[in-house]
Amino acid sequence: MWLNIFFCCTGVLYSLYRWLIPSIVQYHAGLALLWHDVIVEWMLDTLTRSTRPQRMLRAVQKNATRGDARTVLKAIDQFCRYTEWAMNVGDEKGSILESLVAEINPTTALELGTYCGYSAIRIGNKLGPNAKLYTLEFNPRHAAVAREIIAWAGLEDKIHIVEGASGDLIPTMKERFGVETFDLVFLDHWKDLYLPDTKLLEECGLLRKGSVLLGDNVICPGTPEYLEYVRSSPRYQSQYFKSHLEYLKVEDGLEKSVFLG
Repeated sequence: MWLNIFFCCTGVLYSLYRWLIPSIVQYHAGLALLWHDVIVEWMLDTLTRSTRPQRMLRAVQKNATRGDARTVLKAIDQFCRYTEWAMNVGDEKGSILESLVAEINPTTALELGTYCGYSAIRIGNKLGPNAKLYTLEFNPRHAAVAREIIAWAGLEDKIHIVEGASGDLIPTMKERFGVETFDLVFLDHWKDLYLPDTKLLEECGLLRKGSVLLGDNVICPGTPEYLEYVRSSPRYQSQYFKSHLEYLKVEDGLEKSVFLG
């Protein structure tokens, strides 16, 4: 009898973890982030003695073809949608990101916040033959995983990962890499840094007339001060692209802001 009770309770708990709770929280931003990005991540890190980025890397190595960026993106999307949620830009916003990169056709691009390299691959796969993406990542463990995933996608020649804090690195970009200005800047790091890093890019002369800032997660978790700045400043012309938080039903979107000089 006790064995039957044990299996019954185990089945109920698994159903709650695998289906019921994810189904409920996918419509609520705060609950979704608490469940996926705090509770589940901590639980799986503890049980597997690994990290979410490491588990994502293993999924890529198992399911993607080396040198094929599209299969890498597909493997990450399937992992995040069906196995373990992660805060990449995601497939829905990722398609918008790719279309905007193709429209802008940047020669030099900057990404703030690499995480595991998913959005960098989305951008890098749309860059022209002589174009370069510099992506800044504060967490060295994330950067290490991102290097492996980007190399698996065959884009290590187009994408250069720079480790460190964005506030320290942005002022060094001209001298360190010979970059005059960036055609595209994708902001996808800590949300409270969007505005100060944008102002720092302006102060360092890294934006030219026509440079495009593209901010992710401007609704969820949200970047109200940044949105207020780019939407009200005469130096920018902004447009909002409505979408959803990666792999969920919560509203989110991308903000495209063209620097007018």
